[in-house]
Amino acid sequence: MRVLSVNVGRCAPLDVGGRQVASAIGKQPVDSSVSVYSLGMEGDEQADPTVHGGLAKAVYAYPSEHFGFWRTVRAQARVAAWDAPVPPGLLGENLTIEGLTEDRLWVGDRLVLPGCVLAVSEPRFPCAKFAAVMGFAQAGKLMAQSGFCGSYLGVVTPGRVQAGDRIRLEPGPREVNLRELFRAKLGRRP
Repeated sequence: MRVLSVNVGRCAPLDVGGRQVASAIGKQPVDSSVSVYSLGMEGDEQADPTVHGGLAKAVYAYPSEHFGFWRTVRAQARVAAWDAPVPPGLLGENLTIEGLTEDRLWVGDRLVLPGCVLAVSEPRFPCAKFAAVMGFAQAGKLMAQSGFCGSYLGVVTPGRVQAGDRIRLEPGPREVNLRELFRAKLGRRP
């Protein structure tokens, strides 16, 4: 289990259904280590703090294991070539990770990295900005159907993170699985 890429982004205009809205979903990989604070990462912004950021959602992690799925559906939607890779940060993730999919994570689990400690707080839910950056309207629906949502993380111990960092999973109470919570909350949404 490790961090493949650390990604940050600044707020910029994004076309969502013909309307320009502020968004920081466009994350770009950084080559150096990045400071992690209780409210987020150095060089990263959130355009809408009512749904992103804050103590419980300071960092967003997404497993690279799902990139093959997104590569395929983006090609089927004709927004990318069949062999086009999914670049780190495309899904808005701060951390592109390997070895920790949603079915292996529980609310309260801790991700212990060499320079900081993060805690799983909740799943990410798709929005119109996600569909816009993915390039096709059905992207949110496909995230919901697949359960490939990634995880929001709170910062337990601030510090630094960089690509290549190993992750040690420290189990929490193991009462609420991340994927199950995602599906349960989607079932209650209108």
